[in-house]
Amino acid sequence: MDDKNKNLKLTSIEICAGAGGQALGLEEAGFDHLALVEIEPLACQTLKLNRPKWNVIEGDVRNFSAKKFIGVDLLAGGVPCPPFSIAGKQLGHLDERDLFPEALRLVHECNPNAIMLENVRGLLDNKFTNYRDKILNELSELGYAYEWKLVNASDYGVSQLRPRAILIAMKKKYFRYFKWADKHKTSPLTVGELLYEEMSSLGWENVENWKQQANGIAPTLVGGSKKHGGADLGPTRARAAWATLGVDGMGLANQPPINSFMAMPKLTLKMTAIVQGFPKDWSFVGKKTPAYRQVGNAFPPPVARAIGVSIINVFKQYEKEALKRKRFKSQDA
Repeated sequence: MDDKNKNLKLTSIEICAGAGGQALGLEEAGFDHLALVEIEPLACQTLKLNRPKWNVIEGDVRNFSAKKFIGVDLLAGGVPCPPFSIAGKQLGHLDERDLFPEALRLVHECNPNAIMLENVRGLLDNKFTNYRDKILNELSELGYAYEWKLVNASDYGVSQLRPRAILIAMKKKYFRYFKWADKHKTSPLTVGELLYEEMSSLGWENVENWKQQANGIAPTLVGGSKKHGGADLGPTRARAAWATLGVDGMGLANQPPINSFMAMPKLTLKMTAIVQGFPKDWSFVGKKTPAYRQVGNAFPPPVARAIGVSIINVFKQYEKEALKRKRFKSQDA
């Protein structure tokens, strides 16, 4: 950050904040959120319920101006994935839900020191090469260096594969210090290990056998859209993967299984949130289906935290090097 701000806590603004997965992880990394923009009323209520002091702005990001946040340390967001998802038509820039142009507009307006944008892995497909190049060229003209990388949530302790395309861009004087967060040296917990406490909470007598069967990490949770489906755990292939873990992916349960339950259990909303990397005390506003949509569309907090720490380390290293250069200059004088 600039010298005049070096004693301040690192600041951020976030667009398409959803239920707060990215915001929570960045908070844990050390960022102070100046504003979180989200269009869905229930997601805004979720943010306010869990973090009453956050400045949550409910509305379309197209109507949001970042001019009052000039010089913010980080502009972050998880722009909508349907334009690039293999589950959709992959219309890219032709999709009205594509908000990358809005993200670039905000970069122009607030001139952040760093940018972190998350999307589905489909964005890295060859068919979107020209689209990505257009974004990167504009960032380069604005003085940013950058890297797009495919990141798996399971590499950062999340019991779910969940590959995501992450774009990190920084002012060129900072980017030279950027390094992606090291992957965890240990494997994440299996679904059985992760959810054992919840699955056994009502005394289910078959929980030990279930734990043994649920001996892998989860497939990617899918939040779905308002137009299609209910609170199931994903398309046919995903539900088949859940079945191998002893989980019925056709919907969500209202409570954990009880004694004498003999079928394949479904996950509760709380269990899906735990799989996504949310803390157990994070609450979601709304009925089961819209609440699960918030969970399934979220960015896992542990991944956001890991990358957020990497960004903060850049600013720390820059300040350290700047101080060293200042000392050498004064000695030479």
